[in-house]
Amino acid sequence: MKTIIIGIGNRQRGDDGVGPAIAGWLTATGPLPATIIEASGEGATLIEAWQGYDRAILIDAIRPGPSVGAAGSLHRLDGHSTPLPSGLFRYSTHAFSVAEAVEMARVLGLLPPVVLVFGVVGESFAPGAGLSQAVESTARQVAADLLSLLAAEGESGAQFHPSTA
Repeated sequence: MKTIIIGIGNRQRGDDGVGPAIAGWLTATGPLPATIIEASGEGATLIEAWQGYDRAILIDAIRPGPSVGAAGSLHRLDGHSTPLPSGLFRYSTHAFSVAEAVEMARVLGLLPPVVLVFGVVGESFAPGAGLSQAVESTARQVAADLLSLLAAEGESGAQFHPSTA
């Protein structure tokens, strides 16, 4: 299965950098049988990036709010089978959210057969800040889970070591 993993966000805005941080950790593990990129989250760029892939895995931050859980909460969604909850990704720092990009691609017939979305609830989106402790902990688990997924499919023997990444 031809896979692209897209870490969405901005490393210079606190927890908004969760997607790029995970993409960076995955890249640092060595060659993987997936294309791994970082993206700002602009919708048209996302739609273009996943063209030609059988599976797109999107990782983005979610702004905190009463309906999304505490900082570090993880939302795993199947973006191909059902529409993404627009309220969930309205907390994103991107003007054209991941949910909107996925839905536009669905309407245009441009979704890959498999679209997995990982949304991590952020705590702070302050310029210049790094990941909060809660988000970093969840991010390391997501990275490990993605490596396990690839390994279980027989695509890679790579392992993620959170203490060294």
